[in-house]
Amino acid sequence: MANTYGKVSGSFEEIENAYGKVSGVWKEADEIYGKVSGTWELVFAAFTATSYSTLSSGSGSFTVPDGANALHIQASVGGGGGAAGGIDYDKAGGESAGAGGGSGAFVSDKVFTVVEGETISYSIGSGGAPGNQTSNFGQPRVADAGTNTTLSGSTAGSLFTLGAGGGSSGTGGGVQGPLRTNNVGSAGSATVNGTVLTSGNFRDSDGTTKSITTLTDGPVGTFNVSGNGVNGSLNGSGNCGGDNCSIAGFDGGSSYAGNIAGGSGSSPGGSSGAGTRGSGGGGGSAPTTNGSAGGAGEVKYRFLRVS
Repeated sequence: MANTYGKVSGSFEEIENAYGKVSGVWKEADEIYGKVSGTWELVFAAFTATSYSTLSSGSGSFTVPDGANALHIQASVGGGGGAAGGIDYDKAGGESAGAGGGSGAFVSDKVFTVVEGETISYSIGSGGAPGNQTSNFGQPRVADAGTNTTLSGSTAGSLFTLGAGGGSSGTGGGVQGPLRTNNVGSAGSATVNGTVLTSGNFRDSDGTTKSITTLTDGPVGTFNVSGNGVNGSLNGSGNCGGDNCSIAGFDGGSSYAGNIAGGSGSSPGGSSGAGTRGSGGGGGSAPTTNGSAGGAGEVKYRFLRVS
């Protein structure tokens, strides 16, 4: 179907929304037909929401399609921080478990203004690597932070930066003592710079017209939400008393306002869990269980025309 144009103040302009009177009331037209060589053919169709696309790694760009003026971010999060492993001393009189990694900042069901033809650039945050014991005691154990998830437009500028969760650590210990100091991974911070729409209607992919305030299918379940991540967990010092004592590792920070659980800390002799969707990695138990990586970031999006 070719683009459709109409005269506005004497100049032909492309039609993006068309209206007609029905029983004396102006209503938006779904479709317009015209006769071409004696046959009725579709010449105009109102813009409907595109299908969702999900970006889970790397960086690149995509283009706003003709007719769209809004970008619906159903879900986006920064990378989660990794977690430190547990550690086994020689004669320190105790053992240490790993604290949880922090989670990344998030966006859930936000709608940003964009311009058709605009280039949108993205970078998806990676999850932080764990920090685990090596030979010869191998202190300190410091897990890596995740990396930020960012989205920006060639016209709109920066839409948001979703800060990554920090990695947990265990520092200051010695093979014969003292016991190390355990530190949780920090929460990522959200910076939202783009112009956010809080009202208006759009035509969904099923052909029905809806308010953007009905967009609540993201991880948080609430329209127009963003926020910071969560620190990893640690109860007390993370150390236990007595040589070869056992203590469980600690959970990673949850992401998306508590809706995506962090990686689980390992039970003694068990395995820790990696973070998912920007949550923090789970810490390793004492003695010597490994910590796990943080969850990678993501962007799940689609295009709308909001009026």
